[in-house]
Amino acid sequence: MAQQLARIILWVSLSFFSLAAFAAEQQEQKPEKTSNYQPLIERYILDELKSVRQDQQSLRADMEEKVAHAKLDASDRIIRYTSDTLNNMFIIITTAASILVLMGWRSMRDVRSKLNEVVETKINELTSEYEDRLHELEGKLRKRSQEIIDAQEDISKSNEIHSIWMRAGLETNMHQKIKLFDEILAINPEDIEALIYKADAAYELGDYEWAFSLANRAIDQDQDYGLAYWQRACANAANGATQEAINDIKIAIEKAPKLADELDREPAFEDLHELEEFEALKPQT
Repeated sequence: MAQQLARIILWVSLSFFSLAAFAAEQQEQKPEKTSNYQPLIERYILDELKSVRQDQQSLRADMEEKVAHAKLDASDRIIRYTSDTLNNMFIIITTAASILVLMGWRSMRDVRSKLNEVVETKINELTSEYEDRLHELEGKLRKRSQEIIDAQEDISKSNEIHSIWMRAGLETNMHQKIKLFDEILAINPEDIEALIYKADAAYELGDYEWAFSLANRAIDQDQDYGLAYWQRACANAANGATQEAINDIKIAIEKAPKLADELDREPAFEDLHELEEFEALKPQT
């Protein structure tokens, strides 16, 4: 089962990277023309999602079958335990009766009374023991079933989020992109990357205050995420808050040093290049 899940996730990941590479190549070759292959790509994505759903349904059926077999095996063990217990009880009764006769007990009434007491005590002990085992087994089965259900829900959410990210990668309209990022956040409100990409889309639309607010939300969720400070620096620079933008850039580079290589390529920082403090942040060559 774990191998099947790994193969499915690996196959979907390879499909995603292949589509991303294909989309990037088409954009580099024909940046000013709309691709005629987009409907085919979307159809391919839908077919892939259908295949993933079918694999998930097959996996769920396998899980349910395995749980049913586990419950059946547990019932068989309980029946065997009960049968063995009864056989042992009869052996104990026979042995006890023989011992009592050999010890010279005079009255069969005394023998029956003693045997009943011994048998009742033994039955109570065995019953209590097997009840405890049965409760423990039922608890393990319920826990395992819940784990399987939770895992299936996580897989379903991951597949859905992955499909939305693929659609967002193909989308060129910023308003539609924001709607797709909202769908991701509705499934997983703690998806910090969706917040950052939504902030970037808001920035591209010229709504710098909204981009600033979204970047702050991302920082509140993860104060060590350098890209969140970078996005807030872009919003601050666009709003004319130069010093705040530089401070955010410093924090972003401290959290993610590779961002320093993007200083010259970031359009939002064009007005900051004249500042010595900004130039000092660039990597020394």
